[in-house]
Amino acid sequence: MVSASYSLLLSMFSVIVSSLAFYLLIKKDKVSQKKQPDFTTKPMQLQAYERLVILAERIALPNLIGRLNQQDLSVKEMQLLLLSNIKQEFEHNFSQQIYVTQTAWQSLQKLKDQNMLIVNQVAQTLPTNATSFDLSRTILELILKQEKNALHLIVLDALNFEARKLMR
Repeated sequence: MVSASYSLLLSMFSVIVSSLAFYLLIKKDKVSQKKQPDFTTKPMQLQAYERLVILAERIALPNLIGRLNQQDLSVKEMQLLLLSNIKQEFEHNFSQQIYVTQTAWQSLQKLKDQNMLIVNQVAQTLPTNATSFDLSRTILELILKQEKNALHLIVLDALNFEARKLMR
């Protein structure tokens, strides 16, 4: 009789412990599910890549010159206009670095830096009486010599590659 009541007591104890363990396990899963965000960042990442592709296109020197071309400016004025626009475009998209890879963001920084360097160096080589047309023409000639190796095309390829990886 003692062994039967001992077995019954032990069985009841194991059922209670098992039930308690099961309850705690379910509760833990519910708590961990609540801690996970209710959204995915993939749409924001894709949107960031879209914006950075637009940025790369907007600060590409051929596009920038075509958009800002003003014949009545001096070289210095055109130089400042180009540099100012590159900086503004870049700063406008600064927050996008949160959503993209470090490589993608660094490639855009290098594009910005290279374009600013090209504008400054070409402007320094021109005579003081040169016009904005002379600056624009010289920059475009330099870019056309690079054609397939132009940095903005390489950056665009890299951004497209990164975005495609996200869409898989």
